[in-house]
Amino acid sequence: MMKKVINLVIVFFLLTLSVQSQEKISFWNEVQAFRQKDSVQFPAAGQLLFIGSSSFTMWKDVQDYFPGYKILNRAFGGSTLVDLIRFRYDVIYPYQPKQIIIYCGENDFAASDTVTVEMVMQRFKTLYRLIRAKYTSVPLVYVSMKPSPSRVHLMSRYAEANRQIEIFLNKDKKAIFADVYSKMLKENGSPMDDIFLTDSLHMNAKGYAIWEKVLGKFLIK
Repeated sequence: MMKKVINLVIVFFLLTLSVQSQEKISFWNEVQAFRQKDSVQFPAAGQLLFIGSSSFTMWKDVQDYFPGYKILNRAFGGSTLVDLIRFRYDVIYPYQPKQIIIYCGENDFAASDTVTVEMVMQRFKTLYRLIRAKYTSVPLVYVSMKPSPSRVHLMSRYAEANRQIEIFLNKDKKAIFADVYSKMLKENGSPMDDIFLTDSLHMNAKGYAIWEKVLGKFLIK
């Protein structure tokens, strides 16, 4: 009887550890939801694969902005470059995209004051190399980190990281740096006020209209 009780305690402990380990993995549920969708109907090849964080996640009507394109949105809100690297087998590698569009990096800085431009660059280069290891010639578009009223204190780091990423991508003829940062500023250099939701972080339709104009030059039909 005592042995049975001990075994039950061990099983309960292991189950608790398993649940806790899953809870510690950020965005686990969001990624599993993508996998569930894919199991029901796997996405067709040749689409534009949008990956990254909440600015893409919340662009629910992105297909309406680009009616001549087929878009597969696999962004998950709040994600960092580290998260994209971790979940590359779930949200990047399974597909056969015509083009990959990335918006990520902003949350890396927001996660901690200790995150430097150099750290973000190393993360970006790691993600880039992992993507290129799988898709050697698929065109890439990196959308610059955006300025926002709620993260004014991070704008100098965003600007410098954007600059370094652009220089890095210039070495790849099949990669494009899409600058939305400068298009979202007022004449005095501060973020526009009327293109954001009430959280002063995520964009409204006016903000996405700016992105539409920038990305429209680079997306492949």
